Amino acid sequence: MRKADRLFQIVQLLRRSGQPVTAEAMAAELETSKRSVYRDIAALMGQRVPIRGEAGVGYVLDTGFDMPPLMLTSDEIEAAVLGAQWVAGRGDPALARAARDLIAKIAATVPERLRPMVLEPAVSTPPGWNVLPEAIDMAAVRRAIHGARKITLHYRDEKEAESRRTVWPFQIAYRDTTRIVLAWCEMRDDFRMFRTDRVLDATVLEDRYPARPAQLRAKWRAEMTARYGDAHDGGQ
Repeated sequence: MRKADRLFQIVQLLRRSGQPVTAEAMAAELETSKRSVYRDIAALMGQRVPIRGEAGVGYVLDTGFDMPPLMLTSDEIEAAVLGAQWVAGRGDPALARAARDLIAKIAATVPERLRPMVLEPAVSTPPGWNVLPEAIDMAAVRRAIHGARKITLHYRDEKEAESRRTVWPFQIAYRDTTRIVLAWCEMRDDFRMFRTDRVLDATVLEDRYPARPAQLRAKWRAEMTARYGDAHDGGQ
């Protein structure tokens, strides 16, 4: 790997990590020596890249550091295109449109030599042929999550029993043919998962729920891990 590429990868590695990264861990990922990593870190600091840390402890990249957009490697391009293909076939109409726009933007901005990887990719996902119909506006649900707003649901469960719930949505989970709204249910006073194809009607309320979506996501993950371990799944 050329030194310039290695410097770029070090910045990317630090950017995606939420905690200090040791030189040993960086050397293992970059398939180089710790001595080379120390030299590269010193070179980056000399170029005023805001890296903090020390040998044996780990390094972090301060917030606010930016790089020119879309400096993507070939693997990153394939990953982005593959993800966008999946969303285009299975996302709600607004997300599907955004995914197609993303692919077009990547194709328009990457170097010419990398453009075939976008327009004629070697990776693909199967089309979303059997996505079940929904009576819920998923774009509105996403806005409700961002705004921490409550939603009332008219819901029919797997036993055909109907109920009306007021929920605090905090995440949408995507499967091949269905989507699931993860939420705190006021009626059950607990977390519940609602399959969107079983929602008969939904209304986003003006009321905000008394928590941040990120807090609910963290609490839900902790409860699911304690209950089922790292592999968990479910439905309502």
